[in-house]
Amino acid sequence: MLPASLPLLMEAPRGDGHPVLLLPGFMAGESTLIALKLFLRKKGYDVHTWGLGRNVGFRGKHANALPQKIRYLHHITGRKVSLVGWSLGGVFSFYGAESAMECVRSIVTLGSPVSVDHGDSRSPPALKAIYRLVSHRLGTAAHIMKPRAKAMRERQRLPIPTSCLYSLSDGVVPPQEATIDGDAALHENIQVAGSHIGLGFNGIVLAIVADRLAQPEGDWQPFQPKGMLARVLQLTSCPAPDEAPSLAN
Repeated sequence: MLPASLPLLMEAPRGDGHPVLLLPGFMAGESTLIALKLFLRKKGYDVHTWGLGRNVGFRGKHANALPQKIRYLHHITGRKVSLVGWSLGGVFSFYGAESAMECVRSIVTLGSPVSVDHGDSRSPPALKAIYRLVSHRLGTAAHIMKPRAKAMRERQRLPIPTSCLYSLSDGVVPPQEATIDGDAALHENIQVAGSHIGLGFNGIVLAIVADRLAQPEGDWQPFQPKGMLARVLQLTSCPAPDEAPSLAN
């Protein structure tokens, strides 16, 4: 369906050239970010991928290296970095932003389990089993209960413009885990139609990401779709952000 989205993507706003860091989902490599990477570069952004290979969960070396990557991009460009994370990559983006807050301009997550509580995720059992096999024998609960994760849940949401894209037909991450509560002037949840594994190739998602990244630094405004994007969202039965039910924990 991506080629059919070409008119929608052409209408998406161009960026101002600031650096954008893309983060892959669990068990995904940087090649899965190809559509996002090419599209955002075409829109004028300085696009980078995380450079840490396949995302195999919250290994210490990944969690520690990400803030360094963000600071490095900020240093060499002289501009704040926007983070776009798909699935578990969105959770990594929160961790990276929390450690390098002064270097981060905005966060966009795609079907990311950003609101998993101490009771563990409600994702499919098969996915949990894979996570236990690959990342930690105790599963995601082992990372959720770490002091840093607890502190992030207990504190207020990061004072950084954040857009969480979620789908009722995701199939992997439940909507209540892919959405957040927070300050409506900074934090929003945007419903899209599509599957979890297709989010990074979903034309509607790409258009929304471009819209969010194009918000002026220091003058970020909540999502208000216009033009073709507004019509497409209406046709796909996705409510406007102010009409969407609150699904966050």
